[in-house]
Amino acid sequence: MARPPDTYTHGHHESVLRSHRWRTAENSAAYLLPHLAAGLDLLDVGCGPGTITVDLARLVAPGRVVGIDRAEAPLADARAAATASGSANVSFAVGDAYALAFDDASFDVVHAHQVLQHLGDPVAALVEMRRVRRPDGLVAVRDSDYAAMTWFPADPLLDRWLALYQGIARGNGGEPDAGRRLLSWGRAAGFGDIEASASTWCFATPDDRAWWGGLWADRVTDSAFATQAVERGASDPTELARISAAWRSWATQPDGWFAVVHGELLCRG
Repeated sequence: MARPPDTYTHGHHESVLRSHRWRTAENSAAYLLPHLAAGLDLLDVGCGPGTITVDLARLVAPGRVVGIDRAEAPLADARAAATASGSANVSFAVGDAYALAFDDASFDVVHAHQVLQHLGDPVAALVEMRRVRRPDGLVAVRDSDYAAMTWFPADPLLDRWLALYQGIARGNGGEPDAGRRLLSWGRAAGFGDIEASASTWCFATPDDRAWWGGLWADRVTDSAFATQAVERGASDPTELARISAAWRSWATQPDGWFAVVHGELLCRG
């Protein structure tokens, strides 16, 4: 039976890509960095605008790096980032996490950041990543866990945001609380040696609050998430505007603090 297509909850609105462009190997793949070395070949699954990919390419040069994304939309940014960095060892293409267009054992490292939470069958994607990884290589994945996100000050409208996002994401076939499930998914995919860890992003300075609160304020009203919420009858523009305002209000609080918890896996075997 054919697998139904996954729906990407966030879409590719500017407010989404604004977040993705902020990501670097240092702030989003620190758990992987000690295992990288010059000359390794690396596949980045779900690369988006390529900021992490380009960083990884620099760290493994002259090894070959390929970034794939299911959509063409963010790849123009990815190619521009590669050109700006002078990275000659990286390329980008549209690709399918369930059917990677590479031979068995093609890469030393297969990396995916914030990808599995959006897939209806994350175990199948991990099996495919394992297929293209070399026998002595590594599959590295990191995903946030929405239920583990926490913030201060409390606001019922931010509680509503979280519940609404979780409902929309699950309606799309994904699992927004993916971080806590990564270990179980890795085991189900057949990996015999798994190192599980966790790390956070924390937004607590005035600049960080303005950036994080501002991008979510925009996402709540303008991204694919907002469109899906209204089309499915889960919310309406009036409520979304109130949630957006709550994000902007949180961002102005001098005591404002927000933590995003991530699960991480390094998979061998």
